[in-house]
Amino acid sequence: MRFLSFIFTILLLLSCKQEFSQSASANGLVSETVDEVRPVADSVKIRKKAEEALQFCRKQNFSTDFCLLIDMSLHSGLKRFFVWDFKKNKVMGKYLVGHGCGNNPWSRDASKDRPGFSNTDGSHLSSLGKYKVQERGYSDWGIHVKYLMHGLEETNSNALKRFIVFHSWNLMSDDEIYPEGSPEGWGCPTVANHAMKQIDPMLQRSEKPVLMWIFN
Repeated sequence: MRFLSFIFTILLLLSCKQEFSQSASANGLVSETVDEVRPVADSVKIRKKAEEALQFCRKQNFSTDFCLLIDMSLHSGLKRFFVWDFKKNKVMGKYLVGHGCGNNPWSRDASKDRPGFSNTDGSHLSSLGKYKVQERGYSDWGIHVKYLMHGLEETNSNALKRFIVFHSWNLMSDDEIYPEGSPEGWGCPTVANHAMKQIDPMLQRSEKPVLMWIFN
């Protein structure tokens, strides 16, 4: 009888714990982890985009060694900047990346999970679409390296006019910071200094233009 009573007590405690956990989660008392909020299908989506990107790069005589993919549908506190290795057919690097603040305060994370997009000069928003990344130059930000971004679609054709460039920023983190978001700028895809130190040599070595594709 003592054994049966012990088993009953354990089962009762487990049931109460599960009920409390479900209740707390429903009432916002339990924070979601990064793994819980990351879409299960994100790797499938990136792989599909990479396949499309490779076909584009072959037709346009872009680099078929690697490309840069940015999934703006992901929370800005998650790593959503992917360096895709065409040769090995896999992601070779993941980083945080910032987006444009729009009418929100500069350098805050007000639109971390709902960014707006625009091709209009002065909108301070990021633009979706494919870009040709080329022409390395000096930047006032981060490690003082920038790359010009030539917009190749109607959604990003004003990139050069808007001074949208790829650069690093001291405020960007190396590590995921969910549920916080990355600081927002005026539309440039910004990464951490350490990230740029890894990506910059790859861009410098590339004998052909590199594709950056920003999508939602």
